[in-house]
Amino acid sequence: MDWFFEVIGKYADFSGRATRSEYWYFFIIQMILAFALFVADGMLGFWIPHLEMGVLSAVMTAGLLVPSIAVTARRLHDVGLSGWWQLALFVPLAGLFVFLYFALRDSIPGRNDYGPNPKGVY
Repeated sequence: MDWFFEVIGKYADFSGRATRSEYWYFFIIQMILAFALFVADGMLGFWIPHLEMGVLSAVMTAGLLVPSIAVTARRLHDVGLSGWWQLALFVPLAGLFVFLYFALRDSIPGRNDYGPNPKGVY
């Protein structure tokens, strides 16, 4: 849970680098929360059919949108790429594979254009 709150603490920090652990733990916790709120929306009757989303899920999605984009930009910085590479996700199928390749890569050792290695490996 610490990784999740660390990312929330850097709410709109698009500079620097994020390790694989920071990125993937945030992503996994976010997905678990989304599923739990999805179930809660259904059980509590908060489901909005024309939006295909519940009220609680919508609030969480809106609240975590900026931190998600920020941690993804920092993750891409960690492998030496611009945060704009997130736009690859808008390319059907191929964009997902390209993005996953970048997100799963290990950090570039030492300092790069975006700052020092967050792992402290030099």
